[in-house]
Amino acid sequence: MKIIGISGTTIGSKTKIAVEEALHYIQKEYAEIDIELVDLKDYNIVFSDGRPFQEYTGDTSRLIKKIMEADGFLIGAPVFQASIPGVLKNVFDLLPMDAFRNKIVGIVTTAGTAKHYLVPEQHLKPVLHYMHAWVLPKYVFIEEKDYTNYIVTNPNVIERINKLSDELIYYVDVVQKHTDATPFI
Repeated sequence: MKIIGISGTTIGSKTKIAVEEALHYIQKEYAEIDIELVDLKDYNIVFSDGRPFQEYTGDTSRLIKKIMEADGFLIGAPVFQASIPGVLKNVFDLLPMDAFRNKIVGIVTTAGTAKHYLVPEQHLKPVLHYMHAWVLPKYVFIEEKDYTNYIVTNPNVIERINKLSDELIYYVDVVQKHTDATPFI
């Protein structure tokens, strides 16, 4: 089983910290699972121009390949201008429409205030559903106040991250065992 945590921004650190929190938990609780952090800061990704995904090269090609080969994802996204970052949307645009078919996706969203708690519902989930992902119904929304010195310190948030991680692993396992299963999420 391969789980990729995606830090869906090229600026700031709180989204990456949240994704790392989940991946550390998975690594601790499920040592046999192959996990990887994909921090979009570390990639020189070109803009999607509509060509087939196989024609991209360099970092863009490597990123596409990693995503296509993974079984499950924890996607972290900050809220920018009441939506998801353009760099994350560009990653989705680079992929084929069914890139997430039979793959489970959990979501962690970071924002400065609670005002943007519906951004994952209205901006991220529709794109993932269109791409045939099985998106976990509950996501973790983390506010600025839940961090202290760049560490997630709110025990409730940590508990929700851990629960989301457990659900992600559980459902990826179910899908792998029952590839003909109908969507239940």
